Amino acid sequence: MNKELIINAAPQGVEIALLEDRKLVELHSEKSDARFAVGDLYLGKVKKLIPGLNAAFVDVGFEKDAFLHYTDLSPYARSLLKFTAQTMADKSETGADFGKFENEPEIIKTGKINEVLGGKPNILVQILKEPIAAKGPRLSCEISLPGRFIVITPFNNIVAVSRKIHSAEERKRLQKIVEAIKPKNFGVIVRTAAEGKNTAELHEDLSALVEMWKTIQRNLKGAVAPAKILSEQTKTNSILRDLLNADFNKIVVNDRTIFTDTRNYIQRIAPEKIDIISFYQNGSTIFDSFGITKQVKSSFGKTVNLNSGAYLIIEHTEALHVIDVNSGYKSVSNNQEQNAMETNLEAAEEIARQLRLRDLGGIIVVDFIDMKLPENKRKLMEKMEEFMLPDRAKHAVLPISKFGLMQITRQRMKPEVNINTQEVCPSCNGTGKISSTLLLEDEIEKNLSYLITHKHKNLKLVVNPIMFAYLTKGWWWSTKMANWKKKFGQKTRVEAATNYHLTEYKFFDQHDEEIKF
Repeated sequence: MNKELIINAAPQGVEIALLEDRKLVELHSEKSDARFAVGDLYLGKVKKLIPGLNAAFVDVGFEKDAFLHYTDLSPYARSLLKFTAQTMADKSETGADFGKFENEPEIIKTGKINEVLGGKPNILVQILKEPIAAKGPRLSCEISLPGRFIVITPFNNIVAVSRKIHSAEERKRLQKIVEAIKPKNFGVIVRTAAEGKNTAELHEDLSALVEMWKTIQRNLKGAVAPAKILSEQTKTNSILRDLLNADFNKIVVNDRTIFTDTRNYIQRIAPEKIDIISFYQNGSTIFDSFGITKQVKSSFGKTVNLNSGAYLIIEHTEALHVIDVNSGYKSVSNNQEQNAMETNLEAAEEIARQLRLRDLGGIIVVDFIDMKLPENKRKLMEKMEEFMLPDRAKHAVLPISKFGLMQITRQRMKPEVNINTQEVCPSCNGTGKISSTLLLEDEIEKNLSYLITHKHKNLKLVVNPIMFAYLTKGWWWSTKMANWKKKFGQKTRVEAATNYHLTEYKFFDQHDEEIKF
């Protein structure tokens, strides 16, 4: 699988598109004034305790107090409170040696929030979820600092290795290396990317994270709550940290500063991949040049069309998301069960992509086309799990119910991505909405392909004069119509009709009768 990262810098912020085999799978945006990103560390002030929820509201500087539940306190919450108070009051120039810090007893899992935060103290917290809608950020006291190969967690001495590393020998090797090099009072989680790495590479990653913890100590000294203590890396660098591997073959940036920063970051974490980054300075916009704008327009509407003619309908409610699978005109055989299975498999792959792309979270209910055979239902569930493997968000896929519905739960870390795919209608000047004209060409081509596949000949296409000019512009051998003739092996006549609105089109057969879809 080829992965490409396309980075578009604009005055209002940065947009980042992740492509897998030229297909858009993730779209991230980072505003220039971004605050309260996941991973940021803040010195917060406990404002209110809610015993009924077993939670606290903490002031971290957001317009609404952030939410901290008892289950997110961490077993080492008392150690964290002690560390926060001692570090804020520290007057020494060099700062206290964290290796000599004496931990407090762990809190119990079934405890009460007022037993730990009763004095409404200042506390070091990490953003667990960004502010969403009317809710403030969600916080955690389980501080973790991620690197490329390892993650460090202060106040414990546990060493754990990712379960995705399946080799028992490799797991033991990595555990021995980390146990030998880790400092006191730091737990270490070895990430999947560490597989096959040597001691020097792991030690370098560990040293960088320990230095980051020292920066936190320095920033805490004399701080007044609420205050930001440490920012997560830029979105670009955090994506590279988590995803950069042998499959990455291109990173393209249109901003000189981001290009330099990204190049320096790659030079540090993976110098062998330094040549994959390039600076974009073409005339057209970078997203247009790589076909991302078109993919965005075709992927974020209520209706998502699939290559075969099948399509998805995606609806949102306050509590959940509902996805309906429709077969359209897809037909691979005369067997209804096989047709349903083929359409469902194609839809499952697109649904997994849509969940990542839109960052849909919570409960997702999918109404697949009904199938009768239990083995087909089981195969569909297995394939759905396989398609969702690249998804970094925590998720679970439940078997298809007796009503033919599949339920998926997925963790949401940031506000859902919503992009308007409609344009103002030139006929009604905004009193209604039409589909984006950017997608009209694709829609016509898809229907033309279907008609030719089903043995229609001497076809005539009638369109609005503006669309006619677009389809016939250029030299005769390079027009859209000429390209379709080469692609489908059949010439299609095109005519203009002034009474057709901009996005209206119709196909007629050899007897000049309209073909209805």
